[in-house]
Amino acid sequence: MNMKFNKNGRFKIMQITDIQEIPSVSPDTVKLLNAAISQEKPDLVVLTGDQIKGYGASYKIKGKNVFDAVKDTLELLLKPIVEANIPYAVTFGNHDRQVGISNAEQFEKIYKKIGNCIGEQASGINGGGTYNIPIMSLDGEKIVNNIYLFDSGTDAKGGGYEPFDTSIIKWYQTTRDELKKENGSYVPSIVFQHIPMCEYYKILKRVKSTAKGAIRAFRAHKNEYYVLGDSCRDGGIFLEPPSIPNENTGEFDALNECGDVMAVFVGHDHKNSFVGRYKNIDLGFTQSSGFNAYGNRKKRGVRIIELDETEPNTYNTYTRTYDELVGGKLQKPLLDFISSKAPETVDAAIPLIVKTLSAIAIIIFVLIILF
Repeated sequence: MNMKFNKNGRFKIMQITDIQEIPSVSPDTVKLLNAAISQEKPDLVVLTGDQIKGYGASYKIKGKNVFDAVKDTLELLLKPIVEANIPYAVTFGNHDRQVGISNAEQFEKIYKKIGNCIGEQASGINGGGTYNIPIMSLDGEKIVNNIYLFDSGTDAKGGGYEPFDTSIIKWYQTTRDELKKENGSYVPSIVFQHIPMCEYYKILKRVKSTAKGAIRAFRAHKNEYYVLGDSCRDGGIFLEPPSIPNENTGEFDALNECGDVMAVFVGHDHKNSFVGRYKNIDLGFTQSSGFNAYGNRKKRGVRIIELDETEPNTYNTYTRTYDELVGGKLQKPLLDFISSKAPETVDAAIPLIVKTLSAIAIIIFVLIILF
């Protein structure tokens, strides 16, 4: 299926990320997705990973195999997109494959079978979820813009996240140059992936721990504190540190080589929703949309990216939240409140555990002295 600008010279993309649903899908997730699709009417939906909560026991349902459980969950989540006959593209996060079904198998045997899934896995790249989608002019004569989807990998052994696959970087460079040869110039492009690049810290500002809104970072930035930097657009939400790969393999440098990539949009860190600029590329976070995983409560939502055929080197973006699209009370407000306060990662949990144990030890010590 060829993507092209509509008769008004516009093309609207909806990014949905970190749905992270289980077989017992949250009604609030369904409400959000239904409302987003019906109100925004995108030309293309891009799913940027962790569509399912692949870890844990939720898909180990008695009397039902895992494949069928995943398929049924995804069919329900994708129903509003398919029923509206909107094409969608999918890449994967760190949790999708943890269910025991490879990304390649999910891509070919579930998403493609459900229908409306576009794109073909890049030649020579393992797995699923790495490819590009050209967006043609209304007359179909020229590629105006281009979308890349990259499978950014999964958890690393021993903690953290895998380095970005260098074979994807080489594939991107080859594809970029082929598009230039075909089109006569570099094609303005947008990248979608799950895990943020190391350079996301470049759009943040390091501050003291006592600074207002300071967020503590871990691993490569252990015990450092950050707020949104000066290049970040107004209205951004920054509530957790970017969970980046353990090693920088040069993805950003490659994307920045020729000026073709306008922006990169990721998910992964559920509560973040902001856009900043480093060198010549906008780096954006999109908040999660699923209510069976931690998130920013009714600020969960989707991101819209609008392209204009007459101005291919620019784009407009905004988010739509549950508050705006649905409103009202959540199905399980207490559970949602508790999950919103829980530590986002193991790294974030360790300081809390240490503080809790220290508090318990102090209480025991005082009780021993007093009694």
